[in-house]
Amino acid sequence: MGEGTEYGLVDLEEVETPGDEWEEIDVSDTEADRIARKRDREFEQFEERIKDADQFKVEQSVFDDATLAALYKLVQDGHVEAFGGPLSTGKEANVYHALGDDREVAVKIYRINASNFRQMRDYLEGDPRFEGLGGKKKDVVLAWTKKELANLERAKAAGVRVPEPIATERNVLVMEYIGTDDGRAKRLGEVHIENPQTAYEVMREYMRRLYSAGLIHGDLSEYNVVFDQDEGQLVFIDLGQAVTVHHPNSREFLERDCRNVAGFFSRQGMDVTEDDLLEFVTSPEPDPSRD
Repeated sequence: MGEGTEYGLVDLEEVETPGDEWEEIDVSDTEADRIARKRDREFEQFEERIKDADQFKVEQSVFDDATLAALYKLVQDGHVEAFGGPLSTGKEANVYHALGDDREVAVKIYRINASNFRQMRDYLEGDPRFEGLGGKKKDVVLAWTKKELANLERAKAAGVRVPEPIATERNVLVMEYIGTDDGRAKRLGEVHIENPQTAYEVMREYMRRLYSAGLIHGDLSEYNVVFDQDEGQLVFIDLGQAVTVHHPNSREFLERDCRNVAGFFSRQGMDVTEDDLLEFVTSPEPDPSRD
């Protein structure tokens, strides 16, 4: 990171900060499910093009018929125009670079047969937005995708810099691409930090804004924060597991976030503690001049 970088905060005066209310999230069948069942000729042609493309020659667990139908629907709706290569692959999801409506986007595809299905349930159970959710893998993964979209929208409204959510269809999420022509943005743990004090102040302020908006990241560390070189800002990513403050394990998740963040900046030579960070994040009106 270049000298003088300030890791700028999103201006709170430009956003409407929500409270701790929660959204109703619909996990019923989508248009993609109906397209997959109908399997019209145009969809079948699209399916063949995607399956033949080098960047999409991956296992069937990622690109089943309904997932391809979801991509087809997103293309029809104008959210995706052309696909690029993979940005990241993981047990839960693959993320692909794509061209959207006159801008670059990231397309995140959750695996229906996710290996950490039970862990997903742990984050969903107790979240009031998902009361009565069934136990089928499909329902859980689809709910998780909707949840990440809703969490991104709430975080953005609270003045936290996150990838702008664009659209979702079934187990596919389209969002803003954070990166350059050379590739995805680097994670905080992958770069040399010129000014750890400023970076820490931005991170703890974003954690406080999330908490004030009724959300806890739940898996925050130096590997779920990236640096947007174009804006000179830190960006929180991977909010799929974020829970509301009403979740029965929310305090445990928040304490773990604080432990991870304080531990990282302690390794950068700063005198910070988990307890001090937790107090700042949960304080209704923290003192901005506090060390």
